[in-house]
Amino acid sequence: MDFSSIDPVILIASLIVASTPILLAATGELIVEKSGVLNLGVEGMMIIGAISGFIVCVELNSPLLGLIGAALGGGFLSIVFGIVTQVLRANQVASGLALTMFGLGLASLLGHSYTGIKPPYLSTPDIPFFSEIPILGKILFQHDFVVYFSIISVCLVWYFFRATRFGLIIKAIGENQDSAHALGYNVIKTRILTIFIGGCFAGLAGGYLSLVRVPQWTEGMTAGAGWIALALVVFSSWKPLRLFVGAYIFGGFTILQLNLQAIGIELSVALLSMTPYIVTIIALVIISSSKKQGGSSTPGSLGKVFMEAQ
Repeated sequence: MDFSSIDPVILIASLIVASTPILLAATGELIVEKSGVLNLGVEGMMIIGAISGFIVCVELNSPLLGLIGAALGGGFLSIVFGIVTQVLRANQVASGLALTMFGLGLASLLGHSYTGIKPPYLSTPDIPFFSEIPILGKILFQHDFVVYFSIISVCLVWYFFRATRFGLIIKAIGENQDSAHALGYNVIKTRILTIFIGGCFAGLAGGYLSLVRVPQWTEGMTAGAGWIALALVVFSSWKPLRLFVGAYIFGGFTILQLNLQAIGIELSVALLSMTPYIVTIIALVIISSSKKQGGSSTPGSLGKVFMEAQ
């Protein structure tokens, strides 16, 4: 075992890339849950984003259009969930699970003929001066634009819910849907909009996996990332800036277990692969035990079906 072969600079830079799809998906789900909707279909939207973005990228020879296609793929799939749960008033938990199963099956069907194909490379923007800074340049300023978009998005979502009128309306609907409706806010339309935005984030996260993180299509390549994103929303106590901590914890242990395998740590590969998920579960247990059951940070109307008075 030679720990000197692990370059800490490359390790941290890789951590940021590995955390990006989780951070994107969790940010989208946080927006959805802030409006009072529990969408367990994140995994399904991510895998549809992965394959739809991959197809668009390969067919049009454009990584940028591929990422846009990925976001729209996840967004359009989320609209199905929105109509079923908000218009037809189906159970949100059951609908989300069904959405995941449907997404996984549809992605497998669509991606059958794309296995083994390499997509066009997504170029990294050149940031003059900053990218040449020793150590920090490699860690922070030599990434693709999606990495920076994920970080900026979290900051914008924090500001949106804290200081904008529409953000406060979404929070009001999530906290008490009946009171918000009595004040004249359209609960159903607002929730469908947040569901679509959350779906676009999840789709983009999936597209980042298939076009950048692991530039190829592999069936089931999301490998539970959608479920981790759901857990991170709880871990963050529905606070956008805390998503950084959870996403980077998971990304860090994902990269660490790969490096431990590379230097020949004599542990089961399956055990090392389990490490990021075990850490996430432990973190959730710790954060949950420090709160009362149904703590005040949980949106009051989360998961509740809105029944408009006739």
